[in-house]
Amino acid sequence: MPEPAVLMEELYDEHATALWFLCLRLTGHDRGRAEDVVQETLLRAWRNTHVLERPPGSVRAWLFTVARNIVIDEWRTHRSERELSMAQVPESDDGADGTDGLLLSWIVADAVMQLSPEHRGVLLECYYRGASVAEAARRLGIPVGTVKSRSHYALRALALALEEMGVSP
Repeated sequence: MPEPAVLMEELYDEHATALWFLCLRLTGHDRGRAEDVVQETLLRAWRNTHVLERPPGSVRAWLFTVARNIVIDEWRTHRSERELSMAQVPESDDGADGTDGLLLSWIVADAVMQLSPEHRGVLLECYYRGASVAEAARRLGIPVGTVKSRSHYALRALALALEEMGVSP
């Protein structure tokens, strides 16, 4: 078995560029976050040198999976920090007349109508009706993976449509 340092050097020579570009894409081209993801991925590779003895294609697939999981874990952690429990939901402002909310709901409805029927259907089931992915798949008669994929792309398309309408996050 080669030394871990030799394995890491070979890993870097063969996979560093591809890993860097993947991490940039996964982080929305945030260079700082991409560097962190690459560093954590390489650290995990260092800790699991047995994986580096596999064929190059398997090593690259393992690295890409680790990087993707790091980004997903980070996103889930930040999402849970932003969410409020039912006990923490702030009281509504009685002084507001609700006009802003009504206008925003119209804008969102217009943006949703710009989506394809397939994307609208998935958003309707998962977000409006609160169905789980499996339940939405059953109701729509499509595979679970298709629900996940359509949901992902529907949310991206919705964000783009809202951005084009002048609504900022």
